[in-house]
Amino acid sequence: MTVEMIFVGTELLLGNIVNTNARFLSEQCASLGLSVYYQTVVGDNEERLQSILETARERADILLIGGGLGPTEDDMTKETVAKVLGRNLVMDEGSKAHIETYFKGREDAIPENNWKQAMVMEGCTILENANGTAPGLIVETENCRVILLPGPPNELIPMFTDQVRPYLQGLTEEIIVSTMVKVCGIGESQAELMIRDLIDTQDNPTIATYAKTGEVHLRVTARAADEESARGLIGPVVEELQNRFGDNIYTLDENETLEEAVVSLLRNYGLTITTAESCTGGLTGSRLVNVAGASDVYRMGFITYCDEAKHQILHVRQETLDTHTAVSGEAAGEMAEGGAKEAGADVCVAITGYAGPGGGTEDCPAGTVFVSCYAAGEIQTDRLQLSGNRNKIREMATVRALDLARRCILKQYGDR
Repeated sequence: MTVEMIFVGTELLLGNIVNTNARFLSEQCASLGLSVYYQTVVGDNEERLQSILETARERADILLIGGGLGPTEDDMTKETVAKVLGRNLVMDEGSKAHIETYFKGREDAIPENNWKQAMVMEGCTILENANGTAPGLIVETENCRVILLPGPPNELIPMFTDQVRPYLQGLTEEIIVSTMVKVCGIGESQAELMIRDLIDTQDNPTIATYAKTGEVHLRVTARAADEESARGLIGPVVEELQNRFGDNIYTLDENETLEEAVVSLLRNYGLTITTAESCTGGLTGSRLVNVAGASDVYRMGFITYCDEAKHQILHVRQETLDTHTAVSGEAAGEMAEGGAKEAGADVCVAITGYAGPGGGTEDCPAGTVFVSCYAAGEIQTDRLQLSGNRNKIREMATVRALDLARRCILKQYGDR
């Protein structure tokens, strides 16, 4: 089945709001094995929305429409869809009662325009909204299924997860199961080359690649009559990916992040970690402490931005700073060792570099970053040449530092 997505809201076109719903729904459709061929953002304009709807319903099996279900005059998605489909709008008593309950104790009187949200299309399926006043709608026509969802993500996401996803799964006798293989340390282009033969010959299961900041995610999806059969198809493909990518894979859990994988390794081996950061300014430590229970393994973090701090706090030798500068593999290694000893931690990951856009030298231009990890008395240092703006370079350096820590933990403690 093919899906077309339409997002309604002038605020999206103006950039006042980031369209995170597009990403969420696209990922959901991919996991369901649904093909998304078009996404459109349209402002609060009935004529333009009507034109888009008339085109979309002729080329897609399913329309997912987000936004424009509010109580104000410019919220006209439902009314426009009804016009295009030739459906009447009628008052739904259940939705009306929900609005009354929602406003109970909040205001003296329910705003009159909120009753507009209780109007639904004849013959539709109503999707309850536990987090707002606008119900969602599913309208089945001869050619396609039209699904209307509220715009706020805290309303759209649970409505889709709890009600729309099961509905979409029920449209086929087959079930769709997927596994996510998350890879770090390899770019998307290289990753695709490594599995080009698998992609060129794929049928069921299929492999889809997704580029993330410093990571590549590979989704393996299979269709089958039941989950056991689907997982039986997925298993050999995942095993082949593990053979090809090896330790570059940090998890097969779709919901596990890189920092969670690092914390899990530390906890499993009974280790502690500290961070020593310069150009990343605490981003690495911040990602670690975002993990619930990180206090079991994370000792402390050092942000040593100037040379003096590196020397006094992390005991980077003055000779190293004078000879090699603070942005060097030698300085990064001494930062990692000094951070581990100062914190009394088993592992320390250190980052120093030129995040740009200024700074740098002929030998180390902007974007040059050194990441180093101290573990079990051994130091491993990597030189990176990153590109992008300042924030992207800092984020990429953080990902590579976490990945280096993960690899060093596996290398030094994996056989224990």
